[in-house]
Amino acid sequence: MARLTLTVSERQAGRTAGSLLKHELGLSTTCVNRLKRSETGLLLDGQRVFTNAVVRAGQVLEADLGKAERPSRIAPIAMDLHILFEDEHLLVLDKPAPLAVIPSSLSPGEPTLANGLAHYLGEGFTFHPVNRLDRGTTGVMVVAKSGYIHDQLRRKLHSGAFQRRYLALCLGYPQPLQGNISLPIGRAPGSAIRRQVDSRGQAASTDYRVLGTRRGLSLVELTPHTGRTHQIRVHMAALGCPLAGDWLYGTEDRDLIPRPALHAAALALDHPVTGEHLYLTAPLPADMKHIWEP
Repeated sequence: MARLTLTVSERQAGRTAGSLLKHELGLSTTCVNRLKRSETGLLLDGQRVFTNAVVRAGQVLEADLGKAERPSRIAPIAMDLHILFEDEHLLVLDKPAPLAVIPSSLSPGEPTLANGLAHYLGEGFTFHPVNRLDRGTTGVMVVAKSGYIHDQLRRKLHSGAFQRRYLALCLGYPQPLQGNISLPIGRAPGSAIRRQVDSRGQAASTDYRVLGTRRGLSLVELTPHTGRTHQIRVHMAALGCPLAGDWLYGTEDRDLIPRPALHAAALALDHPVTGEHLYLTAPLPADMKHIWEP
């Protein structure tokens, strides 16, 4: 498991290890509490230290992120995973459909992405999905390997340091062909899953751009600036152009496509530890490509 390392500067000298962990490295109180209870979770110059230790300039403070984790109780199931990027802190994959991200009481025993990653990552696996995709949505998805990385990435969602771009096949032709949809979204009465445009709901903003039209369909590029449940599906339906195959907000047509035609095509993020800028893409899946390019 990954470690975080901090060499104490002159400016930081005289502070406690706990202060540096929280305010310089950004660890949560829960994470720090778990680290200090571990024999090797928190080290100063290679020796166990407690959070009240006062540090000197030049000393090296280390936090073993694995010691702050609690293994997930998810059964491992072997499955093919298309990994786009992986290091000790996170992995990015191309999620297929129909694959749920986490187990659900509505579908007990159904293999999920969590089961596949439990098998792939092995003993000590903890599951921290960052941008969770619906079972019917394909494409680029980020999974953190620790709660710390998960927290760092979640703070960056929908900012310049973490941006996502989707492709959708929609029924009809949006007018205008490019614009922004800023319509609040709330729960639909009487449904556990359906959402609707609601003036009392949460603010939601989506940029869209029509890339092409043919045979009554539009290929639309979408960039959400918020992360409301079913945001893209609700917003496109509000424009009068629901996603092809969207049984909840449009018209079910399993002969055309047995799921809402939505694909997370690209993701750009700044790595929370290395600072490296990552840009990862996933090609249009076969079912959407078949509709668009028969």
